[in-house]
Amino acid sequence: MMSLLRNRSGSQSGKVTMVELFFDLVFVFAITQISHSLLANLTLDGAVKHGLLLLAVWWVWIYTSWVTNWLDPDRFPVRLCLFALMLGGLIMSVSIPEAFGERGLFFAFAYVFMQVGRTAFFLYAIRTSAKNFVRSFQRIFIWLCCSAIFWISGGFAEGDQRFILWCIAFLIEFISPGVLFWVPGMGRSSTTDWDVEGNHMAERCALFVIIALGESLLVTGATFADRQWDLTVITAFLVAVSGSIALWWIYFDSGVERAHHRILHSQDPGGQARLAYTYLHAPIIAGIIVCAVADELVLVHPDHASTAGLFAIIGGPALYLIGCALFKWVTNDRRTPPLSHLAGLLLLAALIPIVVALHWSALAMSAATTAILIVVAAWENCSLKIEVQ
Repeated sequence: MMSLLRNRSGSQSGKVTMVELFFDLVFVFAITQISHSLLANLTLDGAVKHGLLLLAVWWVWIYTSWVTNWLDPDRFPVRLCLFALMLGGLIMSVSIPEAFGERGLFFAFAYVFMQVGRTAFFLYAIRTSAKNFVRSFQRIFIWLCCSAIFWISGGFAEGDQRFILWCIAFLIEFISPGVLFWVPGMGRSSTTDWDVEGNHMAERCALFVIIALGESLLVTGATFADRQWDLTVITAFLVAVSGSIALWWIYFDSGVERAHHRILHSQDPGGQARLAYTYLHAPIIAGIIVCAVADELVLVHPDHASTAGLFAIIGGPALYLIGCALFKWVTNDRRTPPLSHLAGLLLLAALIPIVVALHWSALAMSAATTAILIVVAAWENCSLKIEVQ
């Protein structure tokens, strides 16, 4: 019987395959849809709803990354599964702008198809594996089927009722890893049952951060190309690009390599992957998307910003720093989150009353937040060099 699982004994066991990268292209589109839709609905209600949609997109992607950590994407049945998931992902992505309108049912069905269908396929692929491993994913399947009821019900509902039902659905999925997928009569899983390949998991999540940053640069470049170029617009463009570079530097310069080393040598890589990658990467991705929205706002309206724009310009970097601080804290030998990140968050908080009192322009706010991100990146870089010495 042909095994559909990766060969863990080879040197390439944790390699990210071309078909996985092809699969990720769907999520480039999904992130673009979320950022554009959020920009068109930049209100508190819009932010909350798009936050839920972003979490759903992240959740379906990270669950697929967990599965391909064990499955061998070079096997034909696994490739067919990923192609089917790509189709579901495209339908889900296309539905995002009208997820709380006419296309809610399409979004719900596509999401449930990906979550439940992928897990069913995985259970088939591991049917001859160790009993604890199989039982663990049987529990996951049950939890996903429970949440599916609320996703589909929400698709048929309208307005606030849809939002409430989808919040319940996602909450079920969000808490399930935290309670180790406990099911009455079946007990709970153990993180040691999730024998993940740390190299693969770390690289997959780092690539998703690159996808989000790439979408940010895409939005910046496209918006800049459509504007009438003058000194103000050119300055806004340079500030936006500098901010994206600072975001890259903060995540990739030191933290990602240390986390990579930690999960590779962890006695419980499943537990490490659950906290550091499944949960704590969500605010990192959210921060990048909000930063992309803010950059587009500044390029289009550099001279002024609404209250919502102010929160986007400051909130994006804040979300990103919170996510990176927590990620680095749990994956490094630090007793506290990085001081550079905490200082950055304090500076961002201090910026709010200054901006309100002095009526700063959107460009001035963006320049200030970018300067803070550059300070955090430089601080982290200097700290790393001191530790190495």
